[in-house]
Amino acid sequence: MRVVHLVDEVRERTERVVILRLPWLLLGLLGGMTATVMISRFETVLTNNIHLAFFVPIIVYMSDAVGTQTETMYVRSLAREKVDFFNYLKKELLSGIFLGLLMGGLIGGATWLWLRLPETAVTVGLAMMINVTLAPVVAMGVSELLRKSRVDPALGAGPFATVIQDFISLLIYFVVASVIMLI
Repeated sequence: MRVVHLVDEVRERTERVVILRLPWLLLGLLGGMTATVMISRFETVLTNNIHLAFFVPIIVYMSDAVGTQTETMYVRSLAREKVDFFNYLKKELLSGIFLGLLMGGLIGGATWLWLRLPETAVTVGLAMMINVTLAPVVAMGVSELLRKSRVDPALGAGPFATVIQDFISLLIYFVVASVIMLI
């Protein structure tokens, strides 16, 4: 199945590029506001453990970075050749597990060395591990969904996958924090 219209940003007029990008970016803005409201639901956890706020940027960034790498490589592969989605997904999931264990261990250890708070170190490390493991699945799932919907995944996957990944990573982080901080 071919994508209906691949955007050639080199040849497109600036106005057309803005029109093609804007809906995806507005979707991202709406998703960001939704994530903000979702975080507010964890106000008590944050109030009682303010140091958890220190790690929000790195949790979100690493999840997005891993997802963006996967998405970029997958979309590039789609443009060059026919790709077996499930084989590619299996490879990316295994990569995500390895990277998740590595990044979770590193950030958990660094958190312990810095703050000497075991609950925070476990929360940050576990949330990082889960998020980095899931990021490739989210990135590929969104890219494939757009491709099957005959939308250029190079145009929509970035903003759409990012807003979904941001929401998921924050939700996982605060759910993990809520559970661990209650123990």
